[in-house]
Amino acid sequence: MTSVAVVGAHGRMGRLTCEIVEELDGFELHSRIGSHDALEQAAGADVLVDFTVPAVSPAVVDFALSSRMRVLVGTSGWSRDRIAKVEARVTADPELGIIFVPNFSIGSVLASSFAATAARFFDSIEIVEAHHAGKVDSPSGTAVRTAELIGAARAELGPVEAPHVDQRARGQQVSSVPVHSVRMAGVSARQTVYFGGTGERLTLDHEAFGEDAYAAGIRLALAAVVERTGVTIGLDQLIDLGTR
Repeated sequence: MTSVAVVGAHGRMGRLTCEIVEELDGFELHSRIGSHDALEQAAGADVLVDFTVPAVSPAVVDFALSSRMRVLVGTSGWSRDRIAKVEARVTADPELGIIFVPNFSIGSVLASSFAATAARFFDSIEIVEAHHAGKVDSPSGTAVRTAELIGAARAELGPVEAPHVDQRARGQQVSSVPVHSVRMAGVSARQTVYFGGTGERLTLDHEAFGEDAYAAGIRLALAAVVERTGVTIGLDQLIDLGTR
């Protein structure tokens, strides 16, 4: 039986994860821990799931790795550069494993994968992401991951065309892609990637309307974190997208 401690258990995603753990065969809920509670409450768990906030998440990850737990990170704000800071520590120890998942929605993972494919055919690309007013970070982890995938796909082509980037309203550049964030009431989670070409435009749009959209991805990641060692970034690494 794999015991799971959830940090950030009182938030929307944390509560959902606790419910899923209690229903899954082979798993049991070790502890529900608030974002500001003592992490020592997780002592003895096999897996620690982090659904806190960007300012708290690094300390949660450090505690879990020091305690030799497997770690599943669902907190936003972990860019590729930030992940690199813990990568050497994890890869140096064959028993450690950590999975970073910017978005647990299967549809979102597919949309990001499609965006990476399309990025090789368009030079003008921008991302607009919108979330509920309570989301504290921007750009979203999903937008950062999508932009990084676009940048990797264009490694031999060069950066995207992003005129007037000196203007604040042009968005924050991530891997050369302008990203625009909207935080407002009446929105759950939506991301649109725009691709502009001569005489045409391609739009890739994904929207999640509630927490149920993330349940399948959480189950998949929980099953994987028990077995995988090293550093894994993205739910796309856990499913067969037919692109590798």
